[in-house]
Amino acid sequence: MLHNMSTTDDNNNNNIDNEVLDICANCGKEGTNLNICNRCKMVKYCNAACKKKHRSKHKKKCDRRVAELHDEALFKQPPPQEEDCPICFLRMPTLLSGTVYQPCCGKTICCGCSRAPVYDNEGNIVTDKSCPLCRMPPTPSGEETIKLMNRRVEVGDAEAIGQLGFYYALGHHDLTQDYGKAMQLWHRAAELGFSQAYFNIGASYDGGRRGVEVDKKKAIRYYELAAMTGNAYARYNLGNFEARAGNLGRAIKHYMIAVRGGDKDSLAIIQKLYSNGLATKEDYLKALRSHQEYLGEIKSVHRDRSAAFSDVYKYY
Repeated sequence: MLHNMSTTDDNNNNNIDNEVLDICANCGKEGTNLNICNRCKMVKYCNAACKKKHRSKHKKKCDRRVAELHDEALFKQPPPQEEDCPICFLRMPTLLSGTVYQPCCGKTICCGCSRAPVYDNEGNIVTDKSCPLCRMPPTPSGEETIKLMNRRVEVGDAEAIGQLGFYYALGHHDLTQDYGKAMQLWHRAAELGFSQAYFNIGASYDGGRRGVEVDKKKAIRYYELAAMTGNAYARYNLGNFEARAGNLGRAIKHYMIAVRGGDKDSLAIIQKLYSNGLATKEDYLKALRSHQEYLGEIKSVHRDRSAAFSDVYKYY
């Protein structure tokens, strides 16, 4: 009985101690409502003045930890960029030419299902190329396509916003070419989670295209955002940046992730690095297995037919 009471008292004391474990990194003051460093999350301060005084001492450790956290997020294998095709339920191909956005219903389907036969309720093949999902017939003009796209934009459809930016960038569907408008739409789509928009912005800064000056730092930043959300092309470009900087270890990490995401160019580079003794046999074999797994996940008869029909529909 006394032993139990003593244990309870000890637990209460431990709880009290745990409440005041937080210590200001500058002045050593203890408290329960200290402000944590919002960059590294490692130290706490009792006020802004203490944080400012301690900045010079903390900066190196803080920067190192921030870099570690960034790399943890950057080199984590991301999920596939696209959801499975809503018709065949297979993984979407990586290449944009392997997917088709349907502005009528706001869905993205794979290139195979976009060219597969469509049947009506009586089992007859529909020959008017209606949407396989909502059965809406194809739009007769570029103007009608833009009207459909704008309806999707109005409801906050991220992919529609990104696609509309692409149309403005290239002047498709009778739109006047407008790079500024394209970048605005891509930024908006990126904020809503459309990975390809991050890539498009990064590519614009990378090559000094679409009305912006070359800015490699911005290009890398947007490529990283795209890569962390599953864009294999952005991952490949990051690998190239690291390789040119002489950081082969980091470059190979990027290429390996890109291969699992379906990028065959990354596989070719890993093969070349292995041939030149700059990558291990294990790296090369792992890349081959990853690429085969990807091909197995996306393969279908209709996709093979689409790929054979035209280079536009190649998905591997």
